[in-house]
Amino acid sequence: MTDRTLLYRRILLKISGESLMGDREYGIDPRILEQFAADVVAAASMGAEIGIVVGGGNIYRGVSGSIDGINRIQGDHMGMLATMINALALQNAIEATGTYSRLMSAITMTAFAEPFIRRKAVRHLEKGRVVIFGCGTGNPFFTTDTAAALRAVEIGADAVLKGTRVDGIYDSDPEKNANAMKFPKITYMDVLQRGLRVMDLTAITLCQENKLPIVVFNMNEPGNLQRVLTEDGVGSVVI
Repeated sequence: MTDRTLLYRRILLKISGESLMGDREYGIDPRILEQFAADVVAAASMGAEIGIVVGGGNIYRGVSGSIDGINRIQGDHMGMLATMINALALQNAIEATGTYSRLMSAITMTAFAEPFIRRKAVRHLEKGRVVIFGCGTGNPFFTTDTAAALRAVEIGADAVLKGTRVDGIYDSDPEKNANAMKFPKITYMDVLQRGLRVMDLTAITLCQENKLPIVVFNMNEPGNLQRVLTEDGVGSVVI
């Protein structure tokens, strides 16, 4: 079903690995995974073309791993593999609903993922398939935030949607400060100057250079993804 009232037709959804943990200390919460998959499928049924980048922080984080004696580059490669574990889990949950998807990897893993080729990714989206991008950019020192911004630009997305645990961008952590001030709309430059942790600096700059809006919203609230696509004022927008 196609809905011509969508605010964003083609999107890149960025999901953090940590969000998949739910209340657990590590790993994947099946309840959260099922909810995320249901929201993605519902958004796709509205006519949205959806690409997804998922992090791997719930399984391994390269930066913290370097503290334990693991070389940063090796640690980042381990982190890329962690993103593929999450991507496979998300793909399974999406396809359990009967929705077609494709998993594409920045690093060759032909046994279970297609290599990332921009034209093929765009074609999958045009055919209504949910496309999950794994292994970040395929390079160390680049976060999955940057991978999300890069893939969004490459596929011609209308916006990057960053699903978090809070309902937008604040001047401080709203989970720790009850008086934190929310920014319904904010510029890329203000995000950089204020040092707000929306996405990393490379990702913000890439979106700014390509005039790509970033919408930050609460992914843990069921149905919020659909609301971001159809209603103004959901979450915060970086423009």
